[in-house]
Parts: sequence; structure tokens; C-alpha cells
Amino acid sequence: MNAPERSRSLFRFAAPNNFYPLAGRLAPWFAAAALVLTLAGLWLGFFVAPTDATQGQVYRVIFIHVPAAWMSMFIYLVMAFWSAVGLVMNTRLSFVMSQALAPTGAMFCFVALWTGALWGKPTWGAYWVWDARLTSQLLLLFLYFGFIALTRAIEDPRRADRAGAIIALVGAVNVPIIYFSVQWWNTLHQGASVSLTKAPSMATTMLAGMLVMAIAAWMYTIAVVLWRARSMILERERHTEWVGAVLEHEAQLKGGRA
Repeated sequence: MNAPERSRSLFRFAAPNNFYPLAGRLAPWFAAAALVLTLAGLWLGFFVAPTDATQGQVYRVIFIHVPAAWMSMFIYLVMAFWSAVGLVMNTRLSFVMSQALAPTGAMFCFVALWTGALWGKPTWGAYWVWDARLTSQLLLLFLYFGFIALTRAIEDPRRADRAGAIIALVGAVNVPIIYFSVQWWNTLHQGASVSLTKAPSMATTMLAGMLVMAIAAWMYTIAVVLWRARSMILERERHTEWVGAVLEHEAQLKGGRA
């Protein structure tokens, strides 16, 4: 199969009726990978990684805090990407993917703020300070909440899709502000320990645990978003023949198991 044929073959999954069964097949595999990687990452972070010479045991919260913070920013950018694709190409599935990502992104954002507060108390002496990094991260959580609230408050799906897409695209400006805040302003928050341009400033086992947890967070996100997208597709396409056939088939399976 040449490149154009592969592209056409993949593009067919942009149709909800083709994407729905594919998502159902893939989601359990990603969920299983997330479980295995989470257990491995927690083992590396809490039992293998050495105690930090400066912060002691409390630093271990980074194995949850840092991947959650990374995911909260990256998921928002992926939301903005799907929103842009939806606006330009008018594809229904693009808006579904954007809205399916939002609750998971908000969850990771909340976890990043919460674990950051637990880390900040012994490190800075306070659970919260109006630090540039913390404040911009809090703004990201409000952007997630605003996106979710707006898309659910508007009854017309097309209007809700476009309104949410605008928020996602405008709010994406906040992501580089979060990332570069420690460089642009004098903040209490420490700089990045992992960078693409220089060697990491932490022990190898610490880095390994953090990266494994980050990959686990990705696997979890993909699994949950695929399941959530399937539910949204059924709701949006409930009047179509293919959804009726799917629901009838699932009812028959449940009846057979009973």
C-alpha cells in the first residue's frame, strides 16, 4: 500500500461509525499499559530512587506532580489542535476529541496544583504563593472549567463546538506562559530538571521513574479519552441507523450473558 492509499485508509477513521469500533478495541490495551507502567513508575519513584540530599523524602511527590503538570499543559495543546482541525475541516470527530480530552486535562491540572501545594509546604513554608508558575497553572484549570462549562451549557452541538474551539485556541496562549514563567519572572518555583537541550540534573533512577510515570499518564489519557469519545459519539449519533444497530447488538450480547 503506497502513502496516498495509507492516508485514505487512515482518514476513514474520521467518520464516527468507523472510529467507534476502533476506539473500543484500542482502549483496553492502553488501559492495561497504563496500569503496568504506573505500578512500575511508582516502584521506581518510591522504592528505588535515592533520597534527595536537600529535600529528603518529600521530593518523591515529583513522580506524580511533574507528569501531571506536563500532561495538563500538553492535553490543552492537543485540545487546541483538534479544535483548529474541527474549525478548518468541519469534522465532527475533531470536536468530540477536543471535548473528550478536557475532563482528563482538568484532572491532571488539579493534581498538579494539589501535589504542588503538598510539596510547597515543606519546601517554601506555604501551601500556596502567588508565584507566576502557580498562578498561570491555576488559570489553566479555570480555562479547562470554562471550556467544559461552555460546551455543555449550549444545547446546539454545532454552536457549542465552535464556542469551545475558540476558548481552546485563545487559552493555548497560556501554555507557553506556564512553561517559560520561571525564565521570564523571578519565581520561587524551580527551573526544569529535564530539558531537551541539556543533560538532566537528577539521578538516572529518578529520571527513569519520572519518565515511566509520564508515559503511564499518556496511556491512561488515551484509554479514558477513547472511552469517553465513544460515549459522546453514541449520544451525538443516536438518531442514526448505525448507532441503533450497535445498541441492538450490545443489548443482545448482554441478554446472552444474562
